[in-house]
Amino acid sequence: MPKLLVIAVSTRPSRAGFPLTTWILERAKAHAGFAVELADLKEENLPLFDEPQHPRLRQYEHEHTKRWSAKVDAADAFVFVTPEYNHGPPPSLINALTYLSQEWAHKPVGFVSYGGPAGGTRAVQLVKPMMAGLKSVVLLESVMVPVFTKSIDEKGVFNATEAQDASANGMLDALVKWTAALKTLRA
Repeated sequence: MPKLLVIAVSTRPSRAGFPLTTWILERAKAHAGFAVELADLKEENLPLFDEPQHPRLRQYEHEHTKRWSAKVDAADAFVFVTPEYNHGPPPSLINALTYLSQEWAHKPVGFVSYGGPAGGTRAVQLVKPMMAGLKSVVLLESVMVPVFTKSIDEKGVFNATEAQDASANGMLDALVKWTAALKTLRA
């Protein structure tokens, strides 16, 4: 069974969007198209990019990079759960992508984005060219959650709309198809 790595992007101590990560993890497990694993960038605790060699060489010196490389390399597809900061992607996302090169190649990527009225879409749009440069395939299918705090109840549970649930299913279906289609390129 292919492996889906759901990546929680926010590393803020007071991050409010983690319930969206919990939600998409549960959706992905229920979808049953993947073996699902979580990578929380807060827990990964990657310092600002500090490898002396270019990532394309895969000559990593630091243990944190070797662990991150192994986790990303083992995945067949990704879902980034990302907020939007100042109309752009969080530094943690750019840093996590920058650490590696070949590990991202020929794998599909979906996004669950959140924020204010734009629902994190500006962050995703700015990351797409970087993902293309890493030879990833960014799906059209995604989940956008505008004014996300209004969808999180007093117990800290994200309550998706019907449209968000449908978008999640569409994204997961597309990830399964693209993972199979790209498998030959990864071989």
